[in-house]
Amino acid sequence: MAAVCQALHRRVSSLACRLHSTYVRKMRYLNQLKEDDSLCRQAQTSGTFYLFHNLSPFLQKVGKKYLVPQLSAAETRQVLEKLQEAEQWMEKSVLIGCSDEHRPRFALDLGALDKSVIESELQGSFTDLRKALFVVDGKDSPLLASAQSLLRWHDSHQYCSKTGQPTEKNPAGSKRVCHASGVTYYPQVSPVVITLVSDGSRCLLARQPSFPPGMFTALSGFCDMDQVPREGLKVLPSPGSASHGRKLLQELTSEAAAACPTTETREMELSLGKRWANSKLREALV
Repeated sequence: MAAVCQALHRRVSSLACRLHSTYVRKMRYLNQLKEDDSLCRQAQTSGTFYLFHNLSPFLQKVGKKYLVPQLSAAETRQVLEKLQEAEQWMEKSVLIGCSDEHRPRFALDLGALDKSVIESELQGSFTDLRKALFVVDGKDSPLLASAQSLLRWHDSHQYCSKTGQPTEKNPAGSKRVCHASGVTYYPQVSPVVITLVSDGSRCLLARQPSFPPGMFTALSGFCDMDQVPREGLKVLPSPGSASHGRKLLQELTSEAAAACPTTETREMELSLGKRWANSKLREALV
């Protein structure tokens, strides 16, 4: 018995070491691509590309499934050449990761090009990310979310906040530089807290006015600069600060809210708060 346990322990330890070693090699390779511009440009010729249009990812429907296609560099160029924009747009791609085999992955937003031509050529459609996350495979969700976040950052940091002059991204998209001032900008990390409030049998969900009809979500938002995530759990987020405060949460989860299933909150980010039975949520997710 002891010999079996020892053999099992060795196998588990060996697997953990291999996984750790694979992760370390991937991170080192990605760092090389971010620091070496020529190496990154070379990687763009052999990498795969995820296409976006105004921050909406491109999806293809195959049967009842929605797939996130990974286009080769040649396929991406073929599409762009129909729009006579190949070289200009390939340079706008950003590095978002790599496979275990070190095949780099890039995201490319084609928002200024004709969406209908691209969709017709590739037999798919650009879909709002929030909707896409409901239908794509779970393994694709983190990559799409991080890709959109990085593309959004580049779109909103095209000019230097110090000089007003245009900034230039490096090939990997890991930074932007203002050559007039010498300032280097890096993508921001904004901690986010998401909280599911439940009394055991019911959950509290809410929605914003901008949400599609019928869409509700758990309470979430960004932490303030002086907050740690644990503190962010005690309050409700809003656009202007990190929270509306504990008072709103108490109102929405009070017995009054239970008696009246829809509680409106005016002049705030949340337009509607509602309690949902756990059984109803399970039905919606199936």
